[in-house]
Amino acid sequence: MSFLRRVFFFLLTNLAVILLINIVFALLQAFFGINISAYGYDYLSIFIFAWIVWSLWAFVSLFLSKWSAKRIYNIELLTKQNYSSFSPKEVLFYNTVLEISEKNHIKMPELWVYISPDPNAFATGATKNSSLVAVSSWLLDSMEKNEIEAVVAHEMAHILNGDMVTMTLLQWILNTFVIFISRVIANIADAYFWKEEKWPSFIYYIVSFVLELFLWILASFVVMWFSRKREFRADEWSAKFVGKEKMIQALEALKRVSSVQIDTETKFASFKINAKKKWWIKSLLASHPSLEKRIENLKNL
Repeated sequence: MSFLRRVFFFLLTNLAVILLINIVFALLQAFFGINISAYGYDYLSIFIFAWIVWSLWAFVSLFLSKWSAKRIYNIELLTKQNYSSFSPKEVLFYNTVLEISEKNHIKMPELWVYISPDPNAFATGATKNSSLVAVSSWLLDSMEKNEIEAVVAHEMAHILNGDMVTMTLLQWILNTFVIFISRVIANIADAYFWKEEKWPSFIYYIVSFVLELFLWILASFVVMWFSRKREFRADEWSAKFVGKEKMIQALEALKRVSSVQIDTETKFASFKINAKKKWWIKSLLASHPSLEKRIENLKNL
């Protein structure tokens, strides 16, 4: 049931983005006379098409990330009003986020505990002052207080470093050029073999599809490389705030349960702290470094 709910809201979000894209294109044509097309020899039009499509896709997804997460996960919201009913570990979670928020002069993020057997936490939100931090019920129940404090500080580092926006900008730029380059080359190939300016041939669709897939994979290597650097940085920030030993202790605890299946299908899953050990080729497309590398990095600080 939970999986079906995730699929439903994923599809709903993407349908909303597609609808918005079509509305924007219609308004540009109706009021400004701008006819934006992904096909033809007007390369400026193709670039604008790619730029608009991926900017809307990236930023609408970012701004809907909190909304989607709230509906996908079975959550308990922690607020100042129900503070008296918190468990000791929930009090630690709340106070750690509050302390970091006050020291860095940002608005207190929303705090959630979500029901899950995964030893994970994640942060998401469009801005530093409209973010959330969530931890799984397993993490609170099974980890020691020092480990929880380190995990929470790691997620707060993502918020303070603006990782959500940075990753969105990077994906937007790379995907824009993926679409633009593939369509331009497909148009050239189509003109050479088809020589028909009005309608694209099957050559155009085949070339553009193959190139988009190939360039998207190359772009993914760049995005995931940056994501892994971002995780090292968040670990280091957490170590500075709570102490290096606490962060290493937290990663060691996660390592002990690394056989637990981790769900990485959603947008905000990229902000989870855990990561399985992968084969080297898969590691190039992993959003997180291996726990061993993260521990080694902290020890070498």
